[in-house]
Formats: sequence, C-alpha cells, structure tokens
Amino acid sequence: MLKACYSIRMRAAEKNPELGEKHISGGERIGSKSQIEPIVKQLLNKANNHSRGEADFIQITVEKIEPDQIQYIPPLKISSVVATSIEKAHSEARKILTSLGVSEEALNVAFHQLSSNQNLRGAIILNSKTGLRLDDRGQKGVRVSRIDWQDANEDLNERVREALALASKVANSPFTIAELCWSDDPEYVTGYVSSRDIGYVRITPLKREGCESGGRAFFVSDEIDLESFINYLESVPVLIWRD
Repeated sequence: MLKACYSIRMRAAEKNPELGEKHISGGERIGSKSQIEPIVKQLLNKANNHSRGEADFIQITVEKIEPDQIQYIPPLKISSVVATSIEKAHSEARKILTSLGVSEEALNVAFHQLSSNQNLRGAIILNSKTGLRLDDRGQKGVRVSRIDWQDANEDLNERVREALALASKVANSPFTIAELCWSDDPEYVTGYVSSRDIGYVRITPLKREGCESGGRAFFVSDEIDLESFINYLESVPVLIWRD
C-alpha cells in the first residue's frame, strides 16, 4: 500500500458558442510523489489528442491524500454482449437493468438523456423507481473522482481500465442499484451496464459511430442519503485491487 500519495485530476474543455463550455476530456489517477510528473504528462497528452476536439482550457489538479483516507475495493467482474444493432443493444441493456429493479420510467429518462445530450460533463443521479433526477448539477453532473488501480493492470486497455475502476467505485456504494453508461467519444460505440450483482457488462453498439452524445446515469434506491452519496463519489479516494 502507498505510504504517501496524490490525487491527480485533469479536465479539458473547449469554448463553444452553441454548447457553452464543451467537455473534451477528463482523467483521474492516484500516484506517489515521484509519479506526479509522468502522470501529468500522460493526462496532458490525453487532453491534447482527443477526438471530441481541441481543448482551449486544461485544468490539472494535484492533491495530497492521507493513506488512512483510501478505501481498497475489488473490481467488478467483466462480461460482454455483442448485439447486431443499436436497437437490440438498447433492448439488452434495458432487460438487464429491469432485472435489477430499475423501472421503465427511470430507463426512459436515462436513455433519453444519454442519447440526446452532447455536453453532459458528469453523471446524472436518478431514482431507480420514479426516474426523478436527484442531483441539481445540470450539464455539469456529478463527476466520480479520486480513483485508480493499485497496480498497472496491463491486462486491460486504458479505456476499459478507467471505466471499470469508475464502475467498481460506483457499485460499491450501498445506495447504488445500477449504472448505465456509454461514451461521448464519437469513435467509441461500446457502453456498459453494471451493478454489484451482475458486475461490469460491456454492450456494443449502444450508439452510432460519429455521435458525440453519451454520459452516465446512476440509478439509486429510495433510501439514498444524497449528500453522503455525492461526497463518496467525488471525494473519497478509492484504489482498485486484485487478488
């Protein structure tokens, strides 16, 4: 376990006359003091070479984390579903989420938001029964932060590694029923549904190539303590470990 570590976070955006501040890219790492410089370089490279456009605003935040603040959790198990069309992929995702207790009303809200929104910078939080959006963040949403793998985990590519770490942190909360996500990157059509019970289920294709709509929806229980949930997602450092 790390003796002293730092949360290194990146956010990149483009000033857009129609969308306001258009989200370009983001990144999250946790590392030792000696790793700060190479991690910053890696995140800057990601911000400056992204398919969503050229960033004219890049913010890097480095914050020291006390070792006793860190939670260590295992990753969700990975499985995959390959569908022959976007409609069938959506149907499969809906079927899985319904089996977890997410209502049709909540699913309709989530799919509409992710299909139509090209500038959702963080996740939306939805009541899993009513579909009511509980956060008041608008386009900003709730950004899951302060997360990384304890080791490099080179078995997975960078995109899957980042998404799996995030999904594992979200699913670890007792308030989470399930998550639905697909990327707003125009070239990436695979998304996922996840929960403690089913793990991390990759589904493709959840959108057409070239589309910049996407995002994350967290379906939560009636018993949610919203302030505690958001604080956990945004502020509690989590490292994913493997046996």
